[in-house]
Amino acid sequence: MLRSLFFNPVSSFSSVSQLGFSRFLIFNEITARKSRMGTSCYTTSSGQTARLLFRQLFEKESSTYTYLLADASHPQKPAVLIDPVDKTVERDLALIKDLGLNLIYAMNTHVHADHVTGTGLIKTKVPDVKSVISRASNGKADCLVEPGDKIIFGDLFLEVRSTPGHTLGCVTYVTGDGPNQPQPRMAFTGDALLIRGCGRTDFQGGSSVQLYKSVHSQIFTLPKDTLVCPAHDYKGFTVSTVGEEMQYNARLTKDEETFKKIMENLNLPYPKMIDIAVPANMVCGLQDPSVSASI
Repeated sequence: MLRSLFFNPVSSFSSVSQLGFSRFLIFNEITARKSRMGTSCYTTSSGQTARLLFRQLFEKESSTYTYLLADASHPQKPAVLIDPVDKTVERDLALIKDLGLNLIYAMNTHVHADHVTGTGLIKTKVPDVKSVISRASNGKADCLVEPGDKIIFGDLFLEVRSTPGHTLGCVTYVTGDGPNQPQPRMAFTGDALLIRGCGRTDFQGGSSVQLYKSVHSQIFTLPKDTLVCPAHDYKGFTVSTVGEEMQYNARLTKDEETFKKIMENLNLPYPKMIDIAVPANMVCGLQDPSVSASI
């Protein structure tokens, strides 16, 4: 059943069901610049009116991308933040303030193992913000989303697609499809699909077979010009497209059995942050609010 989380300018927040780039991007019209903060800055147009405000931000220690999206044409300028990191919360909130945005959702694509999410810390500083994670993750958040849900901010929305395999609860957030939504679409894939790679599948209920099916059924079925915006990159890439990954991804272009063997033989080290990050991220990143608030 389709459910929606939506921004109401009268009551500020509401929930229909209390659910719980090494290149320029090409939209209908786009201007891009590099800011002094080291973020990738893009303004897109949908039709005649500039609507989606988009920023890609980077946390260097875990090589994590955080994404800021806002409906710049809406009077309230509602915004969402995808995969924030605790260490860069001050930077992110300063940018949101500078841009005059109203942050309503702080969202995670999954329970991360390589960093502590910033959602809990954000909530201590901006109490009206609602945290979002998938119900399948078994994590705690204000809004627990399921496949097919829509996260609405202003006149824009993100569609929730279930993409487990890296972890049990991974989801991909995809910008809306429709005449008033920015084109091409954007897929925030978390660790399910990386640029020319994918997330590991050897912990947190991961499954190489499940990941293969998730990517091929939920991401590779999107239009080929859909922009792939992953949670991490370790080689300096910033963005890809579904078409590129279908052609050049070194793992996911293989057949399922070959992919399974590749993932079984990665021999990756035990994640250095997992014993700290996972317990914290199961509760929105706050193990001790009084300590975290002082960071």
